[in-house]
Amino acid sequence: MTFPNQLSIVRIILSPVFLFLALSDDVILFRLSFIVYLIATITDWYDGWYARKYKTITRMGIFLDPFADKVLTTFAFIFFYINRIMPLWMLIIIAARDLIVTLLRSYDEFRGITLKTSYIAKVKTFIQMTYIFVILVLMNFEKIIQDNSVSKVINYFLYESDINFLLLLLITILTIYSGLEYFFVKTRKVENN
Repeated sequence: MTFPNQLSIVRIILSPVFLFLALSDDVILFRLSFIVYLIATITDWYDGWYARKYKTITRMGIFLDPFADKVLTTFAFIFFYINRIMPLWMLIIIAARDLIVTLLRSYDEFRGITLKTSYIAKVKTFIQMTYIFVILVLMNFEKIIQDNSVSKVINYFLYESDINFLLLLLITILTIYSGLEYFFVKTRKVENN
């Protein structure tokens, strides 16, 4: 197994660890969950960079890397749903799209058809991971700062703000779009074979 694929597996393993730590009532463990998430996202960047630089791109890696991303973001969105930051319907749409695309990609791989991750899917993942990072920073900042007015502003943004809802809606729409794009690309590739 190549080093980039090992990093993808590490990301998959870190995902439930992140959720377990994030759900803890202990402030230190919550902060540690942020570090775990940060390490996981760094492995996402590094495995791709390493695979391209040292020409260790494999069919398994083409599948495993985006799958690991989906696992990490899904666990983070589950955490956001549990904390009432994200509505259940958005979580279901994002998780269902990721599950369906993963199953279809697995089936395609079984049939010998490899579809690389599209540009829009990479953008979607980048936006999702950046959003998750920012929300975790705000949640950590809110726990560190003892200023009540700062806590109110952060809590308003996380739980009541139209801006946060619109950001999540944009992420959900982008996720749906990238899933539909996958179906159209897959259909064209199958028709051309």
